[in-house]
Amino acid sequence: MKKIFIYSALLAAGFTISACGSHKTDNNNVGTQDTIPVQVMVLKVEDANHAIAASGQFTTNDETFLSFKNGGIINRILVKEGDAVHQGQLLATVNQTEISAQVQQVNLSYQKAERDYSRASKLYKDSVATLEQMQNAKTALQVAKQQLNAVKFNQNYSEIRATSSGFVLKKLANDGQVVGPGTPILQINGAKQSKWILKVGLSDVQWAALKIGDGATITTDALPNQTLNAKVTRKAEGIDLQSGTFGVELSLSDSKIQGLAAGLFGKATIIPTKTSSGYTIPYDALFDGGENEGYVFITNDNKTAQKVKVRLGAIQNDKITISGGLENATGLIVSGSAYLTDGSKIKVVK
Repeated sequence: MKKIFIYSALLAAGFTISACGSHKTDNNNVGTQDTIPVQVMVLKVEDANHAIAASGQFTTNDETFLSFKNGGIINRILVKEGDAVHQGQLLATVNQTEISAQVQQVNLSYQKAERDYSRASKLYKDSVATLEQMQNAKTALQVAKQQLNAVKFNQNYSEIRATSSGFVLKKLANDGQVVGPGTPILQINGAKQSKWILKVGLSDVQWAALKIGDGATITTDALPNQTLNAKVTRKAEGIDLQSGTFGVELSLSDSKIQGLAAGLFGKATIIPTKTSSGYTIPYDALFDGGENEGYVFITNDNKTAQKVKVRLGAIQNDKITISGGLENATGLIVSGSAYLTDGSKIKVVK
C-alpha cells in the first residue's frame, strides 16, 4: 500500500509539472502573436519644390455677364449661344413702356422748371420777386435736369449691347421673361483678342506654395499631343465656399492658340519656385486620407506603433509630402500598418 501511495503522488506531481510547462508555452505563443512584424523607414526633413497637379476649365480674361440696369419684361433677345458679335452690337431689349413714361414725366417736370426759372428771373429783374425766389427756381431747374439725365441713362440701359467683339457663351433668359435689375441675361467673351486662362482649385497648402509667375504646363483632350505653356497670373485671396478650394488662374503664353473653347477641361502641372520643407513618404503608408489630412503609424522605440494625424502636401507619383505632424517622429511604418492599431506591439523586420 505504501508503494502504491508513493507512486500515485509522483504521478500527480508529474501532471502538475506538465501542466505548468504547457501554460508557460501558451503564454509565449500569445506574446508572439501580439507582436506584428513591420518595416520602418527613417524620417528626415527634405527641401523640395514638388510639382502640383491640378485640373480646371478654360475661359478668357474678359468674360462678361451682361444685364439690364432696370427690371422688366424682356422684349427680344437677338442672339443665341455661339453667335459671333461685334463691339456695340444690339443684343437684347426690354419692354420700354414703363421707362418711356418715366422719361416723359420727368421731361415735363423739367420743362415746367425751365418756365418757372425764366419767369422768376424776369420778376427778379423787375424787383417783383426776391433773390431767394429766383434762386429757388434755379435750384428746382437744376434738380429737374439731373432727374431727366438719370431716367435717360436708365432708358439707354434698357437694352444690351456687346462690350467687345467675341462670342456669346451663354443665353440665360428668354423673350417675354420678367427679370429684375442686374439679372444676367447673356455671357460673352472676346475669344479673338483675349488671353486664354485655365481656372483651377487648389488646397491651402498648394496655394501657399505658389507665387505669381510660377510656370506650368497644360494638356487638354481638345488638343491631343500638344503641351501648352502657362504661368500663374492670379491667386484668389479667399476660399471658394462651394468647392472648399483656393482659386488660381493660369494664363497661356500663346494668346493665339486655336482649337480652344470656353468650358473645356484641362490638366495642369504647376512647378512652384518656392521650396518647402517636409517629409516625403510612400503613398501606401497613408490611410484614412482626406482632402488636407490623413493618418500614419510611427514608432520612436521600434517596439510600439503610434497612430498620428498628418497634414498633406503635394502628391508626386507614388509619394506624398507631409507638411506637418511628423516633427516628433523618428521612424515611419511603411509595411504592416493594415494590421496595426494605436499602441500595437511591433517587431521591425527588413
